[in-house]
Amino acid sequence: MILSLEDVSYRYAVTPILDHVSFIINESQKWGVVGLNGAGKSTFMKILAGVEQPDSGKVTFLGKYRISYCPQNMDFPTGKTVYETVQDCLTEKTEEYEIKSILSKLGITDLNQPIEILSGGQKKRVSLAIALIRKADLYLLDEPTNHLDQDMIVWLEKYLARVSKAVVLVTHDRYFLTRITNHIVEVDHGKLYQYEGNYADYLQQREQRYEMEKLQEHKRQRFLKTEIEWIRAGAQARSTKQKSRIERFNRIASMETRQEQEKLSLSSTASRLGTRTIDIQSISKSYDGRTLFEDFSYNLLRMDRVGIIGPNGCGKTTLLKTVLGQVQPDQGSVEIGETVKIGYFAQMNEVFEDDMRVIDYLKQFGDFVETADGERITASQMLERFLFFKEDQYKPIVKCSGGEKRRLYLCSILLQAPNILILDEPTNDLDTDTITILEDYLDNFKGAVIAVSHDRYFLDKIADRLFVFEGSHISILQQSYSDYLESRATKTSQPESAKPKSQPAPKPNRLTYTEKKELEKLETQLPSLEENVSSLEQQLNLVTDYSEIQKISSLLEEARQNLEEAEQRWMELSEKTEA
Repeated sequence: MILSLEDVSYRYAVTPILDHVSFIINESQKWGVVGLNGAGKSTFMKILAGVEQPDSGKVTFLGKYRISYCPQNMDFPTGKTVYETVQDCLTEKTEEYEIKSILSKLGITDLNQPIEILSGGQKKRVSLAIALIRKADLYLLDEPTNHLDQDMIVWLEKYLARVSKAVVLVTHDRYFLTRITNHIVEVDHGKLYQYEGNYADYLQQREQRYEMEKLQEHKRQRFLKTEIEWIRAGAQARSTKQKSRIERFNRIASMETRQEQEKLSLSSTASRLGTRTIDIQSISKSYDGRTLFEDFSYNLLRMDRVGIIGPNGCGKTTLLKTVLGQVQPDQGSVEIGETVKIGYFAQMNEVFEDDMRVIDYLKQFGDFVETADGERITASQMLERFLFFKEDQYKPIVKCSGGEKRRLYLCSILLQAPNILILDEPTNDLDTDTITILEDYLDNFKGAVIAVSHDRYFLDKIADRLFVFEGSHISILQQSYSDYLESRATKTSQPESAKPKSQPAPKPNRLTYTEKKELEKLETQLPSLEENVSSLEQQLNLVTDYSEIQKISSLLEEARQNLEEAEQRWMELSEKTEA
């Protein structure tokens, strides 16, 4: 056991975030933390990290273990470079090549720039790099995939899959959860529900739990009905038995039950869209002498589902803003049809008035939205559809979590009945349940959708056409995101021998002649493989050019892999020799 919570409670004002919960983290376990926005996932992580103290209960952490924590948001002291900031956050001496290697994988290459000029997303990546560089037995990572592009996410996924230490992470990336975790803990109304398996296993087990809860609720309602009839018949709390029966009734009547999500049809809330939508004609845009995109043309179709992908900083958001008219192209034009009503879900939330209630904020955009068949969906129903239940609708916005504010912002856009949705990283800060609801909404949306996202699962669900940034050129592909990634991996992978591999024969107890020769060869190869790794590490310490850092980092990763495989094979053959 590395860490445990025993009967822990934590309140925010009068709201129980954690209510008498217990939890244990053992060595090598990889936990995914899920739950609605505002359920308390980040608070749970802070308590595990020792950043927050519970109101009651016991947190036990064995001192021989080390914890590394990456919070959801991180701010650093000013006046230092990126490299100095990282060094200050590390308690153990760390080689420069290790720092450079991890930072470069996360897109941070200028280590001499002042930390204060970095964007929020870049600071998050520096914070993640610090957490990964630290030598730890338990890694606590809160939304590690936020602000990462596709290549960074794939690298992080492989990195955490190889790590033999314990990991607890909060993320909305469902592919990431499925591939990394072997346990899931759900934070729900102050309770922790623990599941064995990955995210896909969790979904199946959660449905079974919901069915059991429905059965228990049905039994509870039958019991309450019987007891109410008994009380109405004039039952008096005179005897001890009668008092106990009434107390039991009061206790069961006051039990909280999970609220079922109201099933509302929001499939046709879009305004009527004519045949002329958005016509992009040969647009180009450059900043500071760097061309983001050039000579790009596309005529958006009425029911288009477009995903936009590319590395961080390539110009995806600039393309969206050019289409919206917020940024003027250097060349070309964008023509918008007369019936077009765009809903733009930006990366940054609206500025909210903290003392305003959730429902009052939404009603600024309308009391209801009318569907194509004349049905009215009220602002309250829209909120409930996106998991703001009745009591949540009347709380002040200042009490909302970052994810809840993001949800509210989304509802304000949908209530205005747009017929073209332009979404910039829509899944950031949303919980997995809300993302699923958004996916269902978009699946039935009677209009066009353009979405920038690094969420592979989300893009697979909603996009059948891709705009792919490749340098300053934007390719238009008619395929899913997963198909694109698979085809790209096939193109970039090294060609393998066409000769089929023979099936391995059963291992004899002694080394064969061939294995003896292989062992001798390995014993001469290992020192040179170690020297190669050491040489590349030294080279990485010396270079400052971004392209060189990337090149040497890739070579170093390959060299380490070759050394690890050779050492593993040497151990296998050596064990047979001893046998």
